[in-house]
Amino acid sequence: MSTLTEAAPVATTEPEEVELTYREAVNAALEDAMAEDPTVVLMGEDVNADGGVFKTNIGLPERFPGRVMPTPICENGFMGVALGMSITGMRPIVEIMFADFLPTAGDAIVNQLPKYRYMSGGQFTVPVTVRVMSGGGGRFGTQHSATAESWYMAQPGMRIAAASSSQAAYELLRASIRNNDPVLFFEHKALYPRKGPVRRGTIADVGTAKVLREGNDVTILATLLMVERSLQAAEQLAAEGISAEVIDLRWVRPIDLPTIEASVAKTGRLVIAEEQWHEGGWGATVISELAMRGTPWKSAPRAVSLPHDLLIPYSPTLEDEMLPSVDRIAAAARESVGR
Repeated sequence: MSTLTEAAPVATTEPEEVELTYREAVNAALEDAMAEDPTVVLMGEDVNADGGVFKTNIGLPERFPGRVMPTPICENGFMGVALGMSITGMRPIVEIMFADFLPTAGDAIVNQLPKYRYMSGGQFTVPVTVRVMSGGGGRFGTQHSATAESWYMAQPGMRIAAASSSQAAYELLRASIRNNDPVLFFEHKALYPRKGPVRRGTIADVGTAKVLREGNDVTILATLLMVERSLQAAEQLAAEGISAEVIDLRWVRPIDLPTIEASVAKTGRLVIAEEQWHEGGWGATVISELAMRGTPWKSAPRAVSLPHDLLIPYSPTLEDEMLPSVDRIAAAARESVGR
């Protein structure tokens, strides 16, 4: 029995471009999805209190009475409720306040959501979108600063999206909500105030990465906040005569290996920029997959990630030092081209 995605019908309205913050883009995606489909509901801790913890839900409780539902502090419990809602015809969106809280819903995420469709012999779909607030830089300490985008990438039947900009936040969230398989949708806390153009009405393709900047000397692959920093590093490198191609991975599961492979075939070099530990992450998986495909390298791949075996500190100075920086990404790219 296949668990390939069968998406809901796509609307044919002409996309409208507006300037939105990342936070507003998330809100717009939620609003548009709920307006389009009455089976879409939002649930989670404090989702209807003053626009939610990170103010992504402003106006939704008033516009959609009864469809923005606060829950008890019991992630595994309300994730199970979402499963029940999904198999009886609804499309619940579950908000997890911090990525670090995902393990508290571990049984539902690992044993229930991705397996129920298979175990039912294809009789049920599980269109649950789990919105996850992730990332460091906010001075939340080591229990509230994980990105966690690689924690569940080994789960068949699960989709994992990571949004790096206002446009990505909007179209990836719309795609996630339409998907008939469970999706973990990662937002980055540090990106909420960033502003950018959004084509409202667009819906991303599942499993497709995006080349944001073309280059010939080195490929830089990133997610979430690291995409922004990789683009800044590419600007820095361009001033030195190094042409960097920057790819926003966008989907951690499934990974768009053809796009990555085509880029590395052109540049011969790869730098992974990830705000997580490299061990067991999507970056290590990409390098492994390319190696197994016999990808020719001009130099060994590099990974810019969190320092090995260190936890994210509360201290602002130490946290800034620990997170991958523009300078560290640029340095890895220079090293790969022998500069």
